[in-house]
Amino acid sequence: MINIFQPSFGDEELAAVREVLESRWVGKGTKVELFERAWADHIGASAEQVTALSSCTAATFVAMELIEVGPGDEVVLPSVSFVGVANAIAARGARPVFCDVDGRTLNPTVANVAAALTERTKAVAVLHYGGQPGAIAEIAELCRDRGLWLIEDAANAQASSVAGKPAGTFGDIAVWSFDHGKIAVAVEGGMLYARDPALVEKAAKLAYLGLEQRSGFDEARRAATRWWEFDVCSFSPRRIMNDVFAAIGLVQLSRLPEAVARRREIAAEYDRALASVPGLVLAPPVPAGHVTSHYLYWVQLAPSVRDTVARELYDRGIYTTFRYELLHKVPAYGAKVELPGAEYASARTLCLPLHQELSDADVETVTSALHEVVTAEATDAARGVR
Repeated sequence: MINIFQPSFGDEELAAVREVLESRWVGKGTKVELFERAWADHIGASAEQVTALSSCTAATFVAMELIEVGPGDEVVLPSVSFVGVANAIAARGARPVFCDVDGRTLNPTVANVAAALTERTKAVAVLHYGGQPGAIAEIAELCRDRGLWLIEDAANAQASSVAGKPAGTFGDIAVWSFDHGKIAVAVEGGMLYARDPALVEKAAKLAYLGLEQRSGFDEARRAATRWWEFDVCSFSPRRIMNDVFAAIGLVQLSRLPEAVARRREIAAEYDRALASVPGLVLAPPVPAGHVTSHYLYWVQLAPSVRDTVARELYDRGIYTTFRYELLHKVPAYGAKVELPGAEYASARTLCLPLHQELSDADVETVTSALHEVVTAEATDAARGVR
């Protein structure tokens, strides 16, 4: 099967894990601290502005706690978003309010976000779809003008930017993912950034059982007579990263530029090979000044054939998908809204395999099969077969 996502591991990752295992310290320690510093450097932030957590979803839950979202509050987010964000809002007793997206880019416009705001809106949470930053600068300005918190779900956007400013640094808080399906992979793990370092200090406590003292080995506790004593500032779960995953993440982060470069090559070949396929519409080009991480590559097809094409490709050993299922259609959230852009995208969009381990032969297999299957579907439709 040609997978839609696939991590790239090698001898360096194995050596990094061996070093941690041989140290006999596999919990949160120096490797996590080094990973946090490396990520801060990567996004042009200070080490005091980031903290590593067990997952991006955990970071999102912490983010909602940091801004004290609660009953009576609303948080606006695009319907094309990861379910973890909506869950983090709902778990606090707040209401997720789903806004529309541009049907072609799958990112919300500033007008989409503005249309969903009410007097109860406390925050906006924006996904950078497929790694494309979208209208994040304009949305950030809107949130500043309205006095709203802006949370960036940058899970798709490890190396994205607008006019040189990294995705994730436009708002108040941002979260990233390093799980098995991302570009730089730590197996599991997430990162939280906050513009205000005081929020990061609070987040670190929320991520570790609300303990005022997080480690028995820091300088402050060495000086204490009873270093095992602690206090609790919140009734929080344990959501910290460990040194094994951080060691892998450090190696992966060093390889991120070459991984994105390979994905860029694959996307360019997809563009070239699929441009002339009748009935197949490519994603819009990235706007000037925007840099994408090339996390997803998607095409759009007529709703009458999209699912059939996906099944035909799967039967040929090519995995495709649509990300993400529309959240305003999920009964648990109780949303009653029509979002034509999101529904347009959901009915037509198909994400193709895109990862740095794809060979040129794999890419040719995908493009040839897609060309053949889509052409056959168009021919059958013209003949009235379907």
